[in-house]
Amino acid sequence: MPNELIKSKRTVLSVMVFAFVTQGCANQAIAPNQESAAVTAPTEVPAKGAPQSFKPAPPPAPMVEQYALDRLKQMSDKLAATQAFTYRSSSSIEMSAVTGQFLTFFIDSEVALQRPNKLRVDLSGDLSTVQLYFDGANVSAFDPKNNLHADAHALATIDDVLDFVINKARINFPSGDFLYSNPYAVMSKALTHAIIVGPSMVNGVPCEHFAYMNPSINWEVWIEKGANALPMRLAMTYKKAPNFPRFLIEFADWNLNPKLNADTFVFKAPANAKQIEFGHYQPEQKK
Repeated sequence: MPNELIKSKRTVLSVMVFAFVTQGCANQAIAPNQESAAVTAPTEVPAKGAPQSFKPAPPPAPMVEQYALDRLKQMSDKLAATQAFTYRSSSSIEMSAVTGQFLTFFIDSEVALQRPNKLRVDLSGDLSTVQLYFDGANVSAFDPKNNLHADAHALATIDDVLDFVINKARINFPSGDFLYSNPYAVMSKALTHAIIVGPSMVNGVPCEHFAYMNPSINWEVWIEKGANALPMRLAMTYKKAPNFPRFLIEFADWNLNPKLNADTFVFKAPANAKQIEFGHYQPEQKK
């Protein structure tokens, strides 16, 4: 994950797209540098001077409450059945400094989606300013500050774009699941726990709060009460990354019937813009 402004222009677009991908869900895991394990206190107090030993806590027994799955599917079906939507989001993500301390970065974004093959994201924040376009065949990312862009071709659907970003460009996509054609299939994969937390309010909107676990991530979602069933907040803890970094996003201004022009999704590179490749991210530590 990026934790400073990247000096190499060749890696800028990977960083920008990572920032873009902090928009929507919970099945992606940060590649851990080391395994982390919870510990419990020993059952007996050791004699003075004796070495203390700790045993990893056993994983909790699987627990699935059907209503937590039902509401997750209702939310998924709502998004999948909507032919076009827009929303704004504000998110924060933790990234480690060389000291080991986690720093918090903030990102604001605007997203426009038109199924099956149009996507636009405008992002600004601590990490970067970037515009991402998918016009049905080509995906482009543009950094207006540095006048750089990267392009990929022969992509047919939004699912193809998400797969490309995650698997080909090798960019972590912790929240892209909301944008898939079947979010539930992605989000429910490998779940070991799904529980009801209870009622909650998110920025004045009555919601239901649910918590889920899979082998890599503990995550929570706040779903608007009633038939609207839109996601209003998402939180994740990456269990296999050192110090368990957290990610939080809040959604606002959902519009399920927007008027979107075709030009919204088409990228036209400025005449003096430099084209670079979607590359593998190579982080540099913040001093």
